[in-house]
Amino acid sequence: MTEKKNSNGEVKLLGAWPSPFVIRARIALNIKSVEYDFIEETFGKRSQLLLKSNPVNKQIPVLIHGHKCIAESMIIVQYIHEAWSSSGPPILPSLPYDRAIARFWLTYIDDKWFPPLKSIVLGLDTEPIEEKLEKVREGLVLLEDAFNKISKGKDFFGGNQIGYLDIGFGSFLAWLKTVEVTEGVSLVHETTTPGLAKWLQKFCAHDAVKDVLPPIDKLIAFSKMLRANVDLVINPK
Repeated sequence: MTEKKNSNGEVKLLGAWPSPFVIRARIALNIKSVEYDFIEETFGKRSQLLLKSNPVNKQIPVLIHGHKCIAESMIIVQYIHEAWSSSGPPILPSLPYDRAIARFWLTYIDDKWFPPLKSIVLGLDTEPIEEKLEKVREGLVLLEDAFNKISKGKDFFGGNQIGYLDIGFGSFLAWLKTVEVTEGVSLVHETTTPGLAKWLQKFCAHDAVKDVLPPIDKLIAFSKMLRANVDLVINPK
């Protein structure tokens, strides 16, 4: 399925609506007001266009800009920042140190914080769910402290505008909320993580974000399908 946003075909994004990694690219494109065709991949299958565009990893998302193919979500975000530098606000911080700190925390989120959340979504029996939830909570406490330091009292990690780290972390918020609903827990709360609680509300209401984050009821239904096909998720064909 192809969703068109008045594109002339110059820019295409291969992805799937539930994927937080695809959501990253979509938010970045929206921030830069880039028109694009969103080409939906079917779960459990890989289109010929995907295999041709990303023959190494064979994964979404893939951004196609003219005849150039760019893979990996945050590499795509950085490419969008640079390729459309004159359009919209910057996505990456301007100072080298600030960029390094943003990349550090994004690496932590992807490598350390997200895996236990993903394990809960998939219903994996790697460890008791209480231990997984505790790891998610501990990570959120660290990210609360990071937000307070990096934002310097402003609305976003990126300051007055959504930036690199906002996109990287914020792409998981719908799945975080899904886990809160399915497990009957509160993970981001104004008493334990007040900064993140305010940030979450403002991020989700942002014009570049609000139409991209999937509805929680759809994600709950999708997560049930994922659990029923967990082998395909872990070892895609």
